[in-house]
Amino acid sequence: MTISNDGELQALRQIGAIVARALAAMGKALEPGMTTAELDAIGRRFLERHGARPAPELAYDFPGATCISINEEIAHGIPGERRIRAGDLVNIDVSAEKDGFFGDTGASFPVPPVRPRLERLCRDGRRALWAGIGQVGTGKPLAGIGQAVGRFADKNGYTLVRNLASHGVGRSLHEEPTEIATWPDRRERRTMTDGLVFTVEPFLSLGADWAEQGDRDRWTLYSEPRAPTVQYEHTVVATPRGAVVLTLPG
Repeated sequence: MTISNDGELQALRQIGAIVARALAAMGKALEPGMTTAELDAIGRRFLERHGARPAPELAYDFPGATCISINEEIAHGIPGERRIRAGDLVNIDVSAEKDGFFGDTGASFPVPPVRPRLERLCRDGRRALWAGIGQVGTGKPLAGIGQAVGRFADKNGYTLVRNLASHGVGRSLHEEPTEIATWPDRRERRTMTDGLVFTVEPFLSLGADWAEQGDRDRWTLYSEPRAPTVQYEHTVVATPRGAVVLTLPG
């Protein structure tokens, strides 16, 4: 989607704030002993209370309002009876639609007690996200996002999952431009047009460089090789002044 007027921007800001606040509410409620289904229900109630519809269900008939992935699961985890334990690393991805506009955000949460290397990984996952966002702007190369994240990962001793990419969003959950790499990609030649709406969502890892589907279901993706991995995600708009981040709680 490319924003063409202020009304569209305000509608995207509204759904962006809703998904951001839903994510924050889920993160605050996260505690050992609860199931991922119980955590998902918190997100669903928040979205519905604010007039939004869970995008995974709406777009793909996903069996949950949000995606919740634990430890070896790094994306698209199905909410269910799995219980969250102390020391787990939990990724929550929240996307939703309201009035024809979509917002998409996500974050990883370590469940106390937190091991120092996981605390550092989460901190640096957020830093990697903002390194990528810092490259967003009208006329800039899309490749700059992955190059910046790659430099950060190399400097700090991390790997990047290279088959889970950022994507366009706005009028649908996934749209053009597709497959925006958050790792260095020499094949990328596209540039950001003014008002372009898309996500930035690097997957930073302590050893994984791939996501693979398991044999339990057709949704959940696992790190390969198995290693702690975090994802942080914002929906942004490219402008001449840089990125406008839509998925802030406000």
